[in-house]
Amino acid sequence: MSWRPQYRSSKFRNVYGKVANREHCFDGVPITKNVHDNHFCAVNARFLAIVTESAGGGSFLVIPLEQTGRIEPNHPKVCGHQGNVLDIKWNPFIDNIIASCSEDTSVRIWEIPEGGLKRNMTEALLQLHGHSRRVGLVEWHPTTNNILFSAGYDYKVLIWNLDVGEPVKMIDCHTDVVLCMSFNTDGSLLTTTCKDKKLRVIEPRSGLILQEANCKNHRVNRVVFLGNLKRLLTTGVSRWNTRQIALWDQEDLSMPLIEEEIDGLSGLLFPFYDADTHMLYLAGKGDGNIRYYEISPEKPYLTYLMEFRSPAPQKGLGVMPKHGLDVSACEVFRFYKLVTLKGLIEPISMIVPRRSDSYQEDIYPMTPGTEPALTPDEWLGGINRDPVLMSLKEGYKKPSNMAFKAPTKEKKSVVVNGIDLLENVPPRTENELLRMFFRQQDEIRRLKEELAQKDIRIRQLQLELKNLRNSPKNL
Repeated sequence: MSWRPQYRSSKFRNVYGKVANREHCFDGVPITKNVHDNHFCAVNARFLAIVTESAGGGSFLVIPLEQTGRIEPNHPKVCGHQGNVLDIKWNPFIDNIIASCSEDTSVRIWEIPEGGLKRNMTEALLQLHGHSRRVGLVEWHPTTNNILFSAGYDYKVLIWNLDVGEPVKMIDCHTDVVLCMSFNTDGSLLTTTCKDKKLRVIEPRSGLILQEANCKNHRVNRVVFLGNLKRLLTTGVSRWNTRQIALWDQEDLSMPLIEEEIDGLSGLLFPFYDADTHMLYLAGKGDGNIRYYEISPEKPYLTYLMEFRSPAPQKGLGVMPKHGLDVSACEVFRFYKLVTLKGLIEPISMIVPRRSDSYQEDIYPMTPGTEPALTPDEWLGGINRDPVLMSLKEGYKKPSNMAFKAPTKEKKSVVVNGIDLLENVPPRTENELLRMFFRQQDEIRRLKEELAQKDIRIRQLQLELKNLRNSPKNL
């Protein structure tokens, strides 16, 4: 029998990247110059949010997607944080709710009005205080409404139930800063990468570490769950300081299934996985390339498809959810690329070339939609449920009927796992010390004013009592 080269047919081998025309880009955006390794961008089917450069506190822009072109310098911002904003994420089930975290140690929930901002927004719908140091990451739970995860520089991951506005669980198994968090499809498992060079798979409700890998040869930076394949993909740096990816079995992290070197550049590699098409996208921070691969459950696991090249370096990338894509153009993925040097946000569409204009069911299977599968109490009670799926053929423009209701609560101590997170937390930086000093000064001033008012009231009551005693009726 004659030898034949192996050829693997794929419907995605000709996928190409298409950059939007200049009039469909967002120009004149003062993108943040912060060096924190995040995307600084979040997008959904209605709004684009970008963290901006600002003096005195942190802010971010929220722009309706149809408002393309040049953005005015005085465009309204969300500017309630006292420190730089480090991460922003849209609620997957309510289009106008966004979470942000900051160097001021707080996590805040904002409600964007219909049509976007008309004036600067300084009052958050909900302020969440529980971390003792700056908060670097926020992630919404993929199937449960109003469950939010936050990771801070105090090495803790807090789980917030926004129905009550309090942290309900604390994961404190990390010994250094958490770099990345990713959920599996039903949100029953959480995987994290950490500055201590360890990769962990955690049961989030109990905080138990199910699997742990000590990555000495492959220093992990980012991790992503690969849908229902029971695989993890990490990006990092090899011992030779080359950029590298590794594929892991989530039930056995003793050894990666494969390791592959990408190139010798120094920028971080951001992984993005599309569970519907089983495509993996790798975007380098500081360069303009986006490589894409197809993932398979069997060897060779990873098949290189093509590379999108661009001369403009990217600082971060926002990703459009599936229900916001243009299915008539066979668009399977869309990035929003931050080009800091030009102050430009550039949409990049990944398109499968097809001649037919009809709906292509083979590239658009049922996909997670905008309805939550669980309530916070159900998930916290131990129930797991797969996402509620939707078809992009008919319902992809269907608006969500859900609304966020902020809980009314009194200020009190924040106790998780028997530990008061806010009691006697010493300041760790000069900024924290100054903020604590000014907060105490305001409190002293308020108490002095209250005491002076009570003194005046006491004198008035004493005079009234004296007058009553000296009145003729009492003689």
